[in-house]
Amino acid sequence: MNSWKTIIMSDLHLGARQSQTDKILKFLKENKTNKLILNGDIIDGWALKSNGKWNKDCSKIFRKFMKMSERGTQVVYIRGNHDDFLKDFIPFTLNNIRIVRKHVHTGVDGRKYFCFHGDVLDFVIMEARWLARVGGWSYDFVIRLNTWYNNVRKWFKLPYHSLANTIKQSVKGAINFVADFETNAKALTVQKGYDVAVCGHIHQPKLENNYMNSGDFCENSTCLVEDFKGNWFLKQVI
Repeated sequence: MNSWKTIIMSDLHLGARQSQTDKILKFLKENKTNKLILNGDIIDGWALKSNGKWNKDCSKIFRKFMKMSERGTQVVYIRGNHDDFLKDFIPFTLNNIRIVRKHVHTGVDGRKYFCFHGDVLDFVIMEARWLARVGGWSYDFVIRLNTWYNNVRKWFKLPYHSLANTIKQSVKGAINFVADFETNAKALTVQKGYDVAVCGHIHQPKLENNYMNSGDFCENSTCLVEDFKGNWFLKQVI
């Protein structure tokens, strides 16, 4: 069992077909923490309204979060865009889990980490929800293709490979969007008077001095962890 000062997870998309619930459960079984930050898109309300399904693994994961909060782990749940059904209720507390829109984490190193999902930086999400949903359906198709592709690879005993990431990295517009997202996240964090931007949303894990992204558990199966000396690591569940 690995022990951490802080774990930051995002984009679990519980209820969506692409959610890698087995890897989420594996990580939670093998790691414990003093503080857990769930940085948005934890429950996928969009998927549950369409073709998604809340299964036993989804319930196990959420029960795990609740048990962690009962046993002394500080659990902070930051609302994203896919769990925007929570927007009329936040901030509120559910079984010791604080549900908020943003959160400032003080690191062991004394720096202020501005944790927000990242959808506030996305013009498409904020100003054109219908277009975002079309994009979501396209993304779902790519993820299904990715699942089929990796089932074939597994049959041939080949390692997991994110076809979805490969497709995104080959599209110039997507690359520009990610670069702009990171630049704007850093600028917003400085404007707010904090030191490090901590986001999810774009499913692109990254660990830099002033910008961190926890990635996701749909394509990359990644999250961020802080040890008791203040070092940060980007962890991937295989």
